[in-house]
Amino acid sequence: QKNSCILPEDLKNFYLMSDGFQMTWSVKTDGTPMPLGSMVINSVSKLCRLGGSSMYTLPNAPTLADLEDDTDEEGDGDKPEKPHFDSRSLIFELDPCNGNGKVCLVYKHAKPVVSPDTEIWFLDRALYWHFLTKTFTAYYRLLITHLGLPQWQYAFTSYGVSPQAKQWFNMYKPITINTALFSEEADSFVNKLDPNKVFKNKNETPVIKKKPPSQPAGSQKSHTSMTSSKTSSVAGNSSRK
Repeated sequence: QKNSCILPEDLKNFYLMSDGFQMTWSVKTDGTPMPLGSMVINSVSKLCRLGGSSMYTLPNAPTLADLEDDTDEEGDGDKPEKPHFDSRSLIFELDPCNGNGKVCLVYKHAKPVVSPDTEIWFLDRALYWHFLTKTFTAYYRLLITHLGLPQWQYAFTSYGVSPQAKQWFNMYKPITINTALFSEEADSFVNKLDPNKVFKNKNETPVIKKKPPSQPAGSQKSHTSMTSSKTSSVAGNSSRK
């Protein structure tokens, strides 16, 4: 009511079930637990609006709306139109990202009436916008899929995650950080099986070797006895001579 806008249906159902969400997990290094993953969805009370107040309490202090640059290309090609810090958009913080940026719920068209269509965008520390998803449900799935790893939102930017964060990705989500390799060289992940080599046709006629005819045992014995008798007679004749 304060901001004259209605929550999207999926986010409203989420808040009816749970007023925010926070989950952290750690890894052990040298026996000491070290906080690593963090998944956060701000509660309704912390769903603060961005760009509405000045950064300082001084008079005429600059606001985020003063950073608007209309020279940026808006909605070129497949790129969606970027949110605005001024009154053209309503921006609410969903996740502070441990100081690495902000995940925001964005109503891009607030004039003359706030449009019910929302999107999820990531605002980095240099105050550049990066599109994440069209619905909160899709963003929630991304959050769970990436395990809340540090700086995982930067995987959806043009400059990617830092080298330190990339090491954690290679350890816990190697496919996620190597999406370009997976899409370009999909065949490298496939086991190339040639069925012609595995299931070789064995219809070749085998070469049968002919065995010599076997002689009967009786004839073999008589032949042996005849040979021995001949040998003995020859030996006797020579002795007589």
